[in-house]
Amino acid sequence: MEEFRRLERELVYKGKIVDFYKDTIRVPNGNIVDWDFIGHQGAAAVLPVREDGKLIMVRQYRNAIDRYTLELPAGGLNAPDEPTEQAAIRELREETGYTAGRWELLVSIYTTVAFCNEKIDIYLARDLKLGERHLDEDEDINVEAYDIENLCDMIYSGTIQDSKTVAAVLAYKDKYC
Repeated sequence: MEEFRRLERELVYKGKIVDFYKDTIRVPNGNIVDWDFIGHQGAAAVLPVREDGKLIMVRQYRNAIDRYTLELPAGGLNAPDEPTEQAAIRELREETGYTAGRWELLVSIYTTVAFCNEKIDIYLARDLKLGERHLDEDEDINVEAYDIENLCDMIYSGTIQDSKTVAAVLAYKDKYC
């Protein structure tokens, strides 16, 4: 059986968060086609769980969908080789002010496999201690706490649609509730 084969990858645009490429691909039937590819160096997200069982979420504006979302604290890696747990620790503190005494990898996801290689490692954070937040200059984030049932209701009603948040909440519910 013939395989898919990338013949060329051309950088079209280098961005702050992603790079946009035009890939030229030979498909199994022999045709040559162009596909879009978005390169991303990876990210980390955190599902913080308080002692009372409430899950910490952040509400922030997302330009891509022109609305506020309720989602996990998360952020991109500072370098492709940065350990994702280190990035998760940083993002938890920056966005929420919390630090955690216990960390566990909960689930890893690729967000949009049709055209992007963004991989997010999602960590479970426990034994939380509240400290000072250090928001980036372009961030305006509200920190909110929810019980698992309420978050699941928001997922199934379509209120929460962010893929990393849906994956993390449902994985947590399946594994721990």
